[in-house]
Amino acid sequence: MYLDVDNLYKFYAKTGLGAVVQNVISSAVREFWPDTAGKSLVGYGFVAPIIKPLESEVARLTLLMPGQQGVIYWPNNFDNISVLCEENLWPLPSGTTDRIVFLHGLEFSENMSALFNECWRVLSPGGKVLFIVPNRTGLWCRSESTPFGSGSAYTLPQLESQLLKHSFSPNRSFSALFSVPSNQKIWLKSAPLFEAIGKFIFPTQAGGVIVLEATKQVPVTKRIRNRLKIRVPFGAMGNQPITPKYFPVLRKRHKTES
Repeated sequence: MYLDVDNLYKFYAKTGLGAVVQNVISSAVREFWPDTAGKSLVGYGFVAPIIKPLESEVARLTLLMPGQQGVIYWPNNFDNISVLCEENLWPLPSGTTDRIVFLHGLEFSENMSALFNECWRVLSPGGKVLFIVPNRTGLWCRSESTPFGSGSAYTLPQLESQLLKHSFSPNRSFSALFSVPSNQKIWLKSAPLFEAIGKFIFPTQAGGVIVLEATKQVPVTKRIRNRLKIRVPFGAMGNQPITPKYFPVLRKRHKTES
């Protein structure tokens, strides 16, 4: 069950904890993709708060918001780029997107396979997708004061297993949000320190979210070869039709098949 878009907006826009999450995850996205100039970028779920640093450099930016969640106008002072859609029916052409970011999307999905398939369809060959999901082994999935306390939480092996089943190749991954999920001032002020220590000591375990990059894999098509080989001397065919009467090897194959 998706969270309401108004609750997500209030968390990021009006709480100190939301500001911490926004800064940490924005930095994580930039760490994975330092250069997105000229790329087409799609965000699925509620990606608007973390995508600001990339808005001015990407060639095309589209924010897809699930119908069960609701949609808001974004950005406030420019033309709207947010679209309401179904998780298994994205209003985008196939194979035309270079990068996709998931935030508050995968953990609420009611049909994960359909969502993965739609993501795969939209990505260009070799395109990359960044999943940001609650970490089952972290503190944040146990707290209802953040959106990460709702929906399904994952471990890294669980997420990687699902990606492999749907023709994605997991690349790099790490954890983020090592601070305490609380709006108390003492924890908000110490959040940068916790983040620095956590990335150094527990880079893939104790964080509140898992950040994983994967690449779209396109299966190699196999060439089908005819196993029947006929060797005919040069000039032997003349004007004769290719029938079992003139070519015994075809007569033998005909008998075998019948």
